[in-house]
Amino acid sequence: MLRLHDQLVSGNAYKVRLLLALLGRSYERIEYDTYKGETRTPAFLARNPNGKIPALELDDGSVLPESNAILCYLADGTDWLPGDRLARARVLSWLFYEQYSHEPYIAVLRSWTQHPPAPPRPEAEWAERRAKGEAALALMDRHLETRDWFVGDGPTVADIALYAYSHVADEGGFEMAPYPAVQDWLARVAALPGYVPIGFTPA
Repeated sequence: MLRLHDQLVSGNAYKVRLLLALLGRSYERIEYDTYKGETRTPAFLARNPNGKIPALELDDGSVLPESNAILCYLADGTDWLPGDRLARARVLSWLFYEQYSHEPYIAVLRSWTQHPPAPPRPEAEWAERRAKGEAALALMDRHLETRDWFVGDGPTVADIALYAYSHVADEGGFEMAPYPAVQDWLARVAALPGYVPIGFTPA
C-alpha cells in the first residue's frame, strides 16, 4: 500500500491527499509536524534527504518527494494528466508556475500568518510577497475568464496544484473578491466527485 508522509495543514501535502481521494486510491498516512522539526530527524532524512513533506513511499519502499512530481506519478495513465504531448506540456507549465510564481507568495504568507516567524519578517517583505501573490491570482483569473479548467475541457493535476493554496489564500490575508473567475473555479473543484477538504484524513 502507498504510504504518504504528510502534514494536514500543508497545502503541498493536501494536493496529494486530494488527488488520491479523487482517484479512489487507498493509502497509509503518517503525520509530521514540520514546525517541531519532525522532518529533520535522521530517520526521516534517510527516507527523504530534503527533509520536507509530502513524500510518497511506494510499495517497493522507494520514496518520491516533491508534491507536483507526486501528482504526475499518480495521475500518469489517467485523465488527470493528458496523453497528448502539447496538453501535457501545458499542464507541466502550470505546475512550474505554481511552484515558482504562486506558492512562494500565497503559501508563504499563509504560513507566516498562521505560524508567525521568529524573528518577524520585515514589512517590506510581506508587501512584496503580497503583491506577487496578487499578481499570480490576477493572471489565473484572466486565464479562467474564458474556460472552466486550466488545461483542456476537464480538470487535471494543474487544477489540483493551483487549488491547494488558492482556496486558502484568505488565510494569508488575500482578498478573493477581485478574482471572480478564480472563485467560480474554486467552486468547480470543490464540487468534483470524491472531493475532500484540506483537513480530511482517510478512515
